[in-house]
Amino acid sequence: MDHFDRKICEILQTDARRSSTDVAAQVGLSVSATNDRIRRLQKQGIITGWQARLAPAPFAAATCAFVLLDLRYEGEAEAIAALSAHDAVQELHHISGPHSYLMKLRLADTAALQRFLSEVVKPLPAVTRTESIIALDTAKETLAIAVPTEEQEDG
Repeated sequence: MDHFDRKICEILQTDARRSSTDVAAQVGLSVSATNDRIRRLQKQGIITGWQARLAPAPFAAATCAFVLLDLRYEGEAEAIAALSAHDAVQELHHISGPHSYLMKLRLADTAALQRFLSEVVKPLPAVTRTESIIALDTAKETLAIAVPTEEQEDG
């Protein structure tokens, strides 16, 4: 990736609805060269998708909770597949430390969290323990990746 690709990534990550003309003008390339680079970035798997970010509250997802999961090795793959299939599960990370996984959920309220834990999580045979953390407020939430400059990558 050169500095043009990095700049394109920065621009599109901030606002994917930008027109090709606007992106091209900002990076100093022609529209066709910019479009070629965007297609290549997609083909290489650097740009992985295009999506709108929605406010959670209008969709009964105002409560953000993090659940630390302890799992037995036997049945772990099935548990992860089952949890990953639920829309309320936004993230599921295999982590180091005393717990096996960290799961981020978006649900309507704490009652919905309780139901999800009781009906979905705890019945899974591999689950041995859960610990829930409810976010009271969100100061920052982003999917943006810091795009390093060429100098930062080289040095």
